[in-house]
This record gives sequence, C-alpha cells and structure tokens, in this order.
Amino acid sequence: MFALRLLAYRLVKPFMWPVSRAVAIPRPTAFVGAGSAGRLCQAIGQFGFRRVMIVTDAVLVKLGLIEPIRRALAEQGIDVAVHDGITPDPTYPVLQAGYEAVRAHGSDAILAVGGGSAIDAAKVIGAMAVTGKSPAQLVGMLKVSKPMLPLFAIPTTAGTGSEVTVAAVVTDPVKHAKAAVIDPKLVPLATALDPAIMQGMPPSITAATGMDALTHAVEAHMNRWPHAETPLHCTSAVRMIFANLPRACTEGTDLAAREAMALASFYAGLAFTKAYVGYVHAFSHKLGGMYGVPHGLANAIVLPYVLDYIQDAPLAQERLAQLAVAIGAGTAAESKAALAARFVERVRELNRAVGIPEKLAALKAADVPEIARAAMIEAHRDYPVPKNMTLAEAEGLLRRLLPAA
Repeated sequence: MFALRLLAYRLVKPFMWPVSRAVAIPRPTAFVGAGSAGRLCQAIGQFGFRRVMIVTDAVLVKLGLIEPIRRALAEQGIDVAVHDGITPDPTYPVLQAGYEAVRAHGSDAILAVGGGSAIDAAKVIGAMAVTGKSPAQLVGMLKVSKPMLPLFAIPTTAGTGSEVTVAAVVTDPVKHAKAAVIDPKLVPLATALDPAIMQGMPPSITAATGMDALTHAVEAHMNRWPHAETPLHCTSAVRMIFANLPRACTEGTDLAAREAMALASFYAGLAFTKAYVGYVHAFSHKLGGMYGVPHGLANAIVLPYVLDYIQDAPLAQERLAQLAVAIGAGTAAESKAALAARFVERVRELNRAVGIPEKLAALKAADVPEIARAAMIEAHRDYPVPKNMTLAEAEGLLRRLLPAA
C-alpha cells in the first residue's frame, strides 16, 4: 500500500509544474557589501515605516549585533522594538510569542536579523499578524490570504537563502516534525547581504550553512523543473562556494570570502525557490525535527550519500557533470559519468576540509524506518527529483549514516 501511495504522489506531481511556472515570485531588493545593513535601515525609513519590530535571537543581542541596527533605524525617526525570543527551528509557541510582541507594539513593519530560523520566524509572524491564523493553519501552500506585514531581512549566516525564498520552515513541538509555510507573499521586500555582520560567525556554523547553500544549488540544478535562470544561479553559487567556503571558515574576517558566500546563498535561494529541492532535504527535515540536528548540518552530512545514489540517473549525471566543469574538476571533453563521480568526490573533500562529520551521531537504527517513510512521502509528493527512490533504498541510505557501534 505504501508503494501505491508513493506512485499516486508521482502521478499527481506533474500537474504542479505549470502551477509553479504560472505563480509570480517577487525578488527582494538586495543591498550588498560591508555597511549594507545600514543602507537597508535608511531605506526602511525612506519607505515611511514608523514602528518597526526587529525579530532576532538572544545570542545576537548578547553579541552586540542588534544594537547598531536598532540605532540606525532610530536615527530615521522610527520607534523600534526588539523581540529576541526566536530559537533554532522555531516551534508554534515561539511563533505565537513573536506574533503577540508585534501586536502589542503595533508594528507596521518587521526587520528579521539572524539566520534562517529568525527570518523564517519573522515570515510566519508577519503572516499571522495580517491573517489572524495560527502557525498550524498557515502550513501548506498559498495560505497567506492577505498582503503581508512589510518584511525586511538581514541574514547573519550564508546558507539558508531565506531572505529570498517563498518558504518558511516551522516545527510542530508535539509531532517533532518540520513543515513549511509556502507563499510568494513571504518574500521580503529588501535584504542586506552584509559581510561585516557575518565576520563573527564560528567556523562550524560557517561550514554547515555554506554546505546548506551548496545543497540548495545542487538539488535545484538536478531537478526536472528548471526555470530559465536556474542553471546560471546554480552554477554560480556552486562555483563561489567551492572557491570561498574554506577561506570563510579559516579566515572569518575575510570580507571578500564572506560576501561571496552571502551572494552564493542568495543565488541558491533564487534557484531552489523556483526549481525546488530533493531527497537531501526530505531526509534532513525529518532528522532535524526528530533529533534537533541543525538543518544545514543535516544537509551537509546527507548530501554526498544522496549524490552517490542519484548520480547514475541520466539527468542528474548530466547536471553533476556540468557542475564538475564549473568548479574546474574536469573538462567537457570527459565522460559525463566520470565528471559526475568526480563532483561527488569533491563534495566529500569539501565536507572534510570544513569539518563536517561523515556520520550522523544522533541517528538511531530503530528510527530508520520511520524517517525513511516520512522522507519518501515528502520527496515523492513535493519534489521533481531526477530519480525515484524506493523505501528499501531510503532505509539503506540512512543506515550508511549510522555512527559506528
């Protein structure tokens, strides 16, 4: 019966393709470079907003990253409030608290400052503010029935691409499962890709978020539903990540490397918000919801294993070969199979270079069947993957991730 369920998802999924092409997806104005966060704050004032809520987390407040932004907004004559209650993988209660803070302040705009969790939380809080819906009611596609509370974003990590995407990932604390709110209205009006703000990001977070961006670009590039700009955005992001991620990890104050990573994350976000993701995300969403593994780290660990499985599919092989040439790992004269295999090995080498573990320490053998089932439902229902994985293959892949006994 489960196999029939997956088959039904695959039969229905092609009808999503014309819908994905027909829905217009806005693109935020991007301020780029050191000091761009300040320029964004000036723009918010020029737009005429007068009561802005900064949505962030307590760590960034403690590190002193929020105060300069708050002052920059205040200098524009804006009444600024700060809500720092966002936690990694925000749950429904966390989102509800943010919504209540926005309502109490009477905010006319939101500025998200932080990683993907903070930006995703701000998206959902803004949607709650205009619709009155709970987070659970917003989960799914096109549930934001009214224009969003104006949203701006300053990412402090280079990985999720949330500053440009139509989605926000939330966590059900009862089911220990992640779900997505998906609507073009969630895209911020403007964003600042400011490498100066990212200088203090620890190497481990730099590595995991950078590999998260790589996963977005690689999965979007391999999928069956590319858009006109998808190849350019994906290959550009992949090239920039391979060239800059190791240096961003070892030389955290290198503004050029930080800016390149921020742009790579932005480009990868543009790509996957139209061309979607794939099996890596299907697995990592469940792993994150069940064990609390950070999303970027889960993606980084799972990515090479999924590429091992998928690289012999003709479409995936062709696209991976293109990426191998893009990063200088071979020439177009070589066989596609050889190039694809070489790209997968380069991904493993990059993981090792930036300190990503090969196994998932939290994974338990007893949980493999449940995780595999959930991942197959998500992938076969939602993603235009280039090759269909069976439940047995999914379980086998997960067992390769188990830590040594």
